[in-house]
Amino acid sequence: MKQRSLMFSPSLLGGDFSRAGEELSIIAASGADYAHFDIMDGSFVPEITFGAKFVEDLRPLSDLVFDIHLMIENPEKHIERFIKAGADMITVHAESTRHLWRVLSMIKESGKDAGVAINPGTPVSFIESVLPIVDSVLVMTVNPGWGGQRFIPQMIDKIQELDSRRTDGGLRYIIGADGGIGKKNIRELYLNGLDLAIMGTSFFSEDDKGGFLHELEGLVE
Repeated sequence: MKQRSLMFSPSLLGGDFSRAGEELSIIAASGADYAHFDIMDGSFVPEITFGAKFVEDLRPLSDLVFDIHLMIENPEKHIERFIKAGADMITVHAESTRHLWRVLSMIKESGKDAGVAINPGTPVSFIESVLPIVDSVLVMTVNPGWGGQRFIPQMIDKIQELDSRRTDGGLRYIIGADGGIGKKNIRELYLNGLDLAIMGTSFFSEDDKGGFLHELEGLVE
């Protein structure tokens, strides 16, 4: 058993946008350290959610780590705006830009944590060159763009590969997974290298959200 803790980043996508401030407080009260913001542009993914102003307006309300997931084309055009809005961690998709190294460098030079995400159809080898510089790698365990999708079990192999590459290369990135995560798969994900579980629908559908996270922690102990 790996001697490390499992972290949680509930996604506001699974909550009620009209009560975003309250939902943020609920995330904090659950014991989570991160709040996940799914930024969708209607181009890289079909859905449109919210932009930097939404993040900016919520920033004064919480001390949580603001985990910004940019599911947008050409993220290099928007990095500065999200940094100013109060992002602590910005994740961009490897498939969304021809200038991945540049985008990640922009984030790191600002003093924020830089993450790279890969879609289910993208192999780990596609991001091999940036693994030494990123702070986190996010494995999409569903196809991005909609909440409430079914977990794709083959993505566990990617998490295992990333964990092996991290160990063999002496790298320090954390490994996250996003989509369809819950009681049925959390232990297997953790044992294969998962550090950060991102959950929207499964988190917000629970009445006792703190109890839910505590139960998940118990499943990996």
